[in-house]
Amino acid sequence: MKTLLESTLALALVAGMSAPAMAEQGDWLFRLRAIHVVPDESAEISPIAGTADIDTSIVPEFDISYFLTDHVAAELILGVTPHDVMARGTALGDVDLGDVTLLPPTLTLQYHFNPEGQFSPYVGAGINYTIFFDADLPTGSPLVDIDYDESFGGALQAGIDYRLNERWFLNADVKKVWINTDVTIDAGGLGTVTGDVDIHPVIFGLGIGLRY
Repeated sequence: MKTLLESTLALALVAGMSAPAMAEQGDWLFRLRAIHVVPDESAEISPIAGTADIDTSIVPEFDISYFLTDHVAAELILGVTPHDVMARGTALGDVDLGDVTLLPPTLTLQYHFNPEGQFSPYVGAGINYTIFFDADLPTGSPLVDIDYDESFGGALQAGIDYRLNERWFLNADVKKVWINTDVTIDAGGLGTVTGDVDIHPVIFGLGIGLRY
């Protein structure tokens, strides 16, 4: 019995040592996530005061990671997020600002704590560049036009990969992205309204990945 136990432990040790790593230098990881984008918004609106109210969004996200070393990877995060926007508590009451779509590519540098294991947690930090497009005012709005400036900001990230086999893995991820935009509204006969809007979303993601 003792010999059998020792043999079993030895085989388990050898199997563990020979198991493929989650990732290593030179590897590419491709992830497809479903993300929940939750804005942490605030605004300064002049001259009518008030603040911004931006709805949440659930959309797909695609990212590509390349391992510079066994523990350090660079990740490019891609996706678009549509949002409905309201100005609340202004001198004109609550004003529907319609909808706008964000394209916020984000590049992070990550540290993976256990790339050789089945569970591989990581943290990351990087930069974000956000483009606003398809800004549409609601039908019948007294407003004439709305324009959003582009944004540069930071990003923080934490997540974990769970290896299913040599190629496929599951992923859970959370990010905080700092997005700020200057908004210019042509209010027709009411003049021009400007806003300094912080969006600063928290982004929760679940998905699947492929190691290449």
